[in-house]
Amino acid sequence: MRYAKVIEEMNVLFNGRVMVVDSGSVVIQAIPIGRSMLPQDYTLKQLHTIAGVEEAVPILFITPIGVGEVIRVVPDNFSIGIPVEHWSSILGSATLRGTSGRFPANDSCAEIAVGCSLADQYGMAVGAEVVINDYRLNVTGVLETKIAMLARSFIMPLELAQNVYNQQESVNIITVKPASGYSQKDLADAIKQEITFTNALTDEERNDMVQPVIAQVGLWNLGLETVVFCMSLILVMTVTIMSVSERRRDFATLDAVGAPLSYVFRVVLLESSLIGVIGGILGVAFGSFTALAMASLYTSIPLAQFIPSIFEVVPPLYMAEMFVAVVGICCLGGVVPAVGAARTRMAEVLRAEY
Repeated sequence: MRYAKVIEEMNVLFNGRVMVVDSGSVVIQAIPIGRSMLPQDYTLKQLHTIAGVEEAVPILFITPIGVGEVIRVVPDNFSIGIPVEHWSSILGSATLRGTSGRFPANDSCAEIAVGCSLADQYGMAVGAEVVINDYRLNVTGVLETKIAMLARSFIMPLELAQNVYNQQESVNIITVKPASGYSQKDLADAIKQEITFTNALTDEERNDMVQPVIAQVGLWNLGLETVVFCMSLILVMTVTIMSVSERRRDFATLDAVGAPLSYVFRVVLLESSLIGVIGGILGVAFGSFTALAMASLYTSIPLAQFIPSIFEVVPPLYMAEMFVAVVGICCLGGVVPAVGAARTRMAEVLRAEY
């Protein structure tokens, strides 16, 4: 669920813009997968000849996944190269931590901003030095953002990124802002028609590409929850029936001293409810910790760094849903044994037990 949310929030980066990539690239929301590049100057020149293009911003987006590298479930970090004058249009409302931070001064300087998650993990602050591909880069700012991808990014001027990753005059994304009166779809169609080696994706198209995957994740999640719900219900009923069976003598004695049959029903149901409340609390706590541990394992981020953001990994609403579900399962699983206990012929039980 967390991975699906992270994938969905990537599209916020280029919201309202057409994303232009090489026709051979595979795009997951805002991330092009593969090494297909666009010739920067030539592609920009072609784009500016198309009616409806108000602004075109070249971006170099690098992930550690590639040929000859170890493929990870989740990349450790990203590197994003953006022209200095266009940083605000891409980063949106993201701010810099503290008062001393700033964005790099120009496109050729050896300065970078670092996402808050990377900075916290490696103890980087303003003034620290980072070495990437033998380039020594100075950290001028720590980016405060709730977007997971930006929090794990090295953000640097485009020209610097091209030199660091040996991609001179090449980019893999160009975001295009439609002029007033032009829709994203019309502009994307015009770009694909005029520049044949590119693919232009609107917000809707980027969502459509990944939506089937997210829908499958949701379907699998629903299926697993249903199976676990049914198994838990059966387990609770079995344990409660065994507990009631072992205490037939006690219930028969209560009946003999004048306790109403409804009393037995309430006792069994109350026990099941208490088990649900205690189990729900322990289950939510243990499950949340397990979710943090798995997130730490698959992202190589220290577990301690996830603890402050536990309510982002496991939302409070989901915790409440799971707690209510556990209590509900225990109450429902206790109904049948409670009814059975209330209907037991107590005289026969007394004769058999005594």
